[in-house]
Amino acid sequence: MTTEAMVFVVDDDQALRSSLKWLIESVGLRVETFDSADRFLESYYPGRAGVLLLDVRMPGMSGLELQEHLGRECSGLPVIIITGHGDVPMAVRAMKAGAVDFIEKPFNDEALLESIRNALALGERRRRTQAERAEIAARLAHLTPREHEVMEMVTNGFSNKEIAQSLGVSAKTVEAHRARVMEKMEAGSLAELVRMALAVRPEA
Repeated sequence: MTTEAMVFVVDDDQALRSSLKWLIESVGLRVETFDSADRFLESYYPGRAGVLLLDVRMPGMSGLELQEHLGRECSGLPVIIITGHGDVPMAVRAMKAGAVDFIEKPFNDEALLESIRNALALGERRRRTQAERAEIAARLAHLTPREHEVMEMVTNGFSNKEIAQSLGVSAKTVEAHRARVMEKMEAGSLAELVRMALAVRPEA
């Protein structure tokens, strides 16, 4: 786990914020607390590693509104909803919007800490995936339009002969394009090239 990961607690209940800060720091994790969504947004910037513990009901911007805002910003920050019994329907709505868990008050300390650890691990995987996609996109930017065509067809299972017929060029020309694609994409095998193509392909 990255040492830079932070647990962000956003809740308007001061006693709960203090209790959560003590609990989370007791297992060696770093914590920042905020009494409102607006205060959190003043200090947070996309890309910060961590997990967000978020109360549903707060004055001003609600927890759901903050979650939706972060979703539009594509922050990738995992969200754990902290909720009272009466807020469960809203917590379910938050889960459907991408929250990774919701914890009912009063909560079990160990269950909460386990949820936080799982969310931090998820955030780390998300950041690695985003970094990988950015690297692949940078390599793709160096391909010519024809090389893009060849890569698309190769990774969709077409043979050199089929690609040559489709593009109206010789098989030898396709081989040359294919070799340049492999070189520019830094792919050691066809399987690796296919994996790169899938990594940046929009989800259905």
